[in-house]
Amino acid sequence: MSYTLDLSGRVALITGASSGLGKQFALTLAQAGAAVVLAGRRVELLKTLRAEIEAEGGDAHVVGVDVTDVASIRSAVAHAETEVGPIDILINNSGVSTTERLVDVTEDSYDFVFDTNTRGSFFVAQEVAKRMLARAKGSAPGTYTGGRIVNIASAAGLRTLPQIGVYCMSKAAVIHMTKVMAAEWGRFGITTNAVCPGYIDTEINHHHWSTESGQKLVNMLPRKRVGSPKDLDALVVMLCSAQSDFINGAVISADDGMAAS
Repeated sequence: MSYTLDLSGRVALITGASSGLGKQFALTLAQAGAAVVLAGRRVELLKTLRAEIEAEGGDAHVVGVDVTDVASIRSAVAHAETEVGPIDILINNSGVSTTERLVDVTEDSYDFVFDTNTRGSFFVAQEVAKRMLARAKGSAPGTYTGGRIVNIASAAGLRTLPQIGVYCMSKAAVIHMTKVMAAEWGRFGITTNAVCPGYIDTEINHHHWSTESGQKLVNMLPRKRVGSPKDLDALVVMLCSAQSDFINGAVISADDGMAAS
């Protein structure tokens, strides 16, 4: 006897898909059978990822988007639905950070973080949800009604961490945004949940873990290790699946016990 989570027939839009967690989410959802729309600013990297997915027999498409520009979001979502079909799953993953103490934060650096992490995530979810709602209400075509929205927040949204205070604030807003979306859209079959990863080793921060400050941080973690993007695979696929229908408004830590320490 076996148990599988099958996303065949579903269309998934993944923002920030060119690297890191977004890239892994795209690979994983494609392996689970979804047609994936790879969205981001670095289109050439997205095309490379598309080729990788297609080489494994998956279905992948590329769309350029700047989540800080609402017009770009609307254009990207419209293009994705025209090329691939109605979006059933959104992985709201785009995110940026700065490293600075609160007294050193400038207007530009504050806006840089919030425009992507909070404002961008909201308007991406809003644009996708508008279309999901239209299908649920019968005012737009589509054989599948409802949908799955997974907002990628952070363990930093649940606690304060030094020198990334604005990032913590932005991800805390994403967590509360998730709950509001779940409450408002849930009755239409749209579930909205948040994943809060802890420290994950990606190409952006890989060099840091071997430095003195990186090792000091690792030694402060409950099991003295950082995670791999693959460590989130099962959770994300589950939240995208039909089997997660009763999970709505959840804020799920995937941090190896960091939040509990």
